[in-house]
Amino acid sequence: MVKKIVIAISGASGALYGIRILEVLKPLNIETHVIISPSAFKTIEYETDYSKEDVVALSTHIYDSQDIGATISSGSFMVEGMIIAPCSIKSMSSIANSLNDNLLTRAADVTLKERRKLVLLLRETPLHLGHINLMKNITEMGGVVLPPVPSFYHKPKSIDDIVNQSVGKALDQFGIEANLFERWPGLQKREEEILHDS
Repeated sequence: MVKKIVIAISGASGALYGIRILEVLKPLNIETHVIISPSAFKTIEYETDYSKEDVVALSTHIYDSQDIGATISSGSFMVEGMIIAPCSIKSMSSIANSLNDNLLTRAADVTLKERRKLVLLLRETPLHLGHINLMKNITEMGGVVLPPVPSFYHKPKSIDDIVNQSVGKALDQFGIEANLFERWPGLQKREEEILHDS
């Protein structure tokens, strides 16, 4: 059976995370159900070299962000879960408070109520107590808050390396191995590699 995942791109900075997820999932024969907020299209244009048409072409199915009646707004539509990459504070706040004011937040609410995996690549720093309380609420509801915080043990040499590591961590939540970054080999092996290179 083909895996189905809802991918949402909110208007937060970091649209490349969502785009990269779509690029990785397309050749893996994973069906993507995609929501892109109006603000996200502006961010994509400003931050990346991708056009709206480029991103739409990476999607299996794309939905209007105001289409509350879409298939993915119902728990009867079977999917593995949902990734919001990037996730804005506004979107997280709406999800934490069950506002269901657009398709992105409705689909996220459905994901939580059906006890499916919801992963938020939250893009904000620093955080005040209100943000942290929202993160706590999401976690208590069963969601996973996964800020795209880069690691450096794999010695990234480009922005792509940094993006790929966070995307790989998000896909790990769904058991999808995309081989996007070198996993931690253990301290002893790393020390042996350093000695070998010196």
